[in-house]
Amino acid sequence: MRVVDLIELKRDGKEIPAADIKAFVDAVVKKEVPEYQTAAFLMAVFFRGMLPDELVAYTQAMLYSGDTLSLKSLAGQYKVDKHSTGGVGDKVSLSLAPMVAACGPVIPMISGRGLGHTGGTLDKLEAIKGYRVDLSEDEIEKAIAKAGYVITGQTGSLVPADKIFYALRDVTGTVPSIELIAASIMSKKLSVGLNGLVLDVKVGSGAFMKTQERAVKLADTMISIGRAMGTDVRACITSMDQPLGVAVGNANELIEAIEMLKGNAPADYSHICYTLGTEMLAMAKRISNDDARQELEDAVKSGRALEQMRLNVAAQGGDPRVVDDYSLLTIAPHTVNVTAPRDGYLSAFNCEMVGKASCILGGGREVAGAPVDHSVGLEVLHKIGHKVIKGDSLFKVYYQDEKKCETACKMLLDSVTISEDAPKPNELVRDIRR
Repeated sequence: MRVVDLIELKRDGKEIPAADIKAFVDAVVKKEVPEYQTAAFLMAVFFRGMLPDELVAYTQAMLYSGDTLSLKSLAGQYKVDKHSTGGVGDKVSLSLAPMVAACGPVIPMISGRGLGHTGGTLDKLEAIKGYRVDLSEDEIEKAIAKAGYVITGQTGSLVPADKIFYALRDVTGTVPSIELIAASIMSKKLSVGLNGLVLDVKVGSGAFMKTQERAVKLADTMISIGRAMGTDVRACITSMDQPLGVAVGNANELIEAIEMLKGNAPADYSHICYTLGTEMLAMAKRISNDDARQELEDAVKSGRALEQMRLNVAAQGGDPRVVDDYSLLTIAPHTVNVTAPRDGYLSAFNCEMVGKASCILGGGREVAGAPVDHSVGLEVLHKIGHKVIKGDSLFKVYYQDEKKCETACKMLLDSVTISEDAPKPNELVRDIRR
């Protein structure tokens, strides 16, 4: 089939045969298809969507467009992972991986960097001097053998089709497509041969999915792809209407994640970690959610989860003393507080604006590949429902550059809504899809 025929089929809402989808994806990777035709295909999918069989074929074609990780030394072991669709203050992977690994399953986690208002797991880990996130397949297997889990970036040969399609989606206005998002996530996650995957699909002002309806559709779409491809997938729909936990940044989020393993996390952050971890462990060990929750709590209370993190930091080239000595991290030397302009109840955040303020400080990036300043960030001192008095500190900002700080502080002040009446409680876990 000619590429133009394939585009016309999708433009008219008709189904593309699986063999033609594979041939198209292969041709795109070989650079045999002009970018304008690839972009036209993406736009047709954006408006017309994909039928379930088409979407599975498209995901499989992307998955096998390059190498996959065989991880032969892990044969026979249950491989489980977690993926978040991204948010503000979302450092969950840093705590969750050692918690679950301390209970037995192995976790080969392929993660990403932050872009725009959302933070990146790899950026947070690189706040640890020497920590490597560019591991080869052999290094991944050795790290898992030592620590039970690994958190690393996508290798150059994994899912090359996704890199091409994503770059074009970013400049053609097709990023929000449910089908294209689902295929992108699942092709990367399944490239390590997972047995199980738990998704944290964020919804709210700080998430890519702004409505419950779209979040549920994305979750169900990824679950159906996983099942069609032989992987057990579950999804938690969680709120991102306010930053998760207290810390937003890189080094400071890492500290909060470590404190979770010491039993000292903010309540909302702890709740999300245990909810996702329970689903992962129940899936991996075929046990009840109650038993899985108990195992996770025991792993934290006993110190085993913290020890898993020490082992992982050492296995990936970092200094494991950082788990106990935060002075080994660089924290920005200057601080300033953003205060409440009036009395009332904190009733809402523009959570995306909070994330952008962290980026402006230097903690994030607007352009892929740009460096980040691991030392800067902020603390969220009040959450939705808190009563505040004029002059109360809403945020504590850690900064290096005064001009950037001024801009970020104004943005943070604009990000909060203070009302006379108390708002409804923020529901953190809105749904669990299995």
